Amino acid sequence: MKLCVFQGTFNPIHKIHLEIAKFAKEHYNFDNVLFIPAFIPPHKTVDKNLAAHRYNMVKLAISDYDYFNISDIEYRHNTNSYTYNTITELYKKYEIEGKINFLIGTDAFLQIQTWYKTDKLKELVHFIVFKRTDNFNESDFEFLKESGYDFEFSPMEYTDISSTKLREHIKGGKSVTNMELPKVKEYITENGLYL
Repeated sequence: MKLCVFQGTFNPIHKIHLEIAKFAKEHYNFDNVLFIPAFIPPHKTVDKNLAAHRYNMVKLAISDYDYFNISDIEYRHNTNSYTYNTITELYKKYEIEGKINFLIGTDAFLQIQTWYKTDKLKELVHFIVFKRTDNFNESDFEFLKESGYDFEFSPMEYTDISSTKLREHIKGGKSVTNMELPKVKEYITENGLYL
């Protein structure tokens, strides 16, 4: 199986997350894109009370796509969500063709050397890096290539949308149809999230 992993906080998941996953599925012809919401992301401060909500929102968002799946692998451990541990578990669980592919934004990828067991992680995955800024420069990442990270840049165009912006808009009572997913928006409203 050609597996692609989309791991993240998804706080909340929004339209661009789905666009990235759809682009990856079609452009690289993956068999499966596996969404893995982080339970406790080590590099971010996230309200633990939102953990189950974040998982539920991803599940709702991908429910209409048979080539998207969700894993609770990081929720079962009930501790910090280290990518290296997750990836090693996935290799045990699935018959993987080649390496596991891993979707990541340029902002997070620039910090990859600070990740847990990064020297072992870089041997296990092929990173597909999506632009998170409009003044993107490939040469800024040359040091990671020299350090042995296996990656390529996705040709998908940059779109200026983030979960942070979406949360700010929700708190301000604004509707942002270019970001929101209908099922997720309804869930946020029903549960009074991000107010």
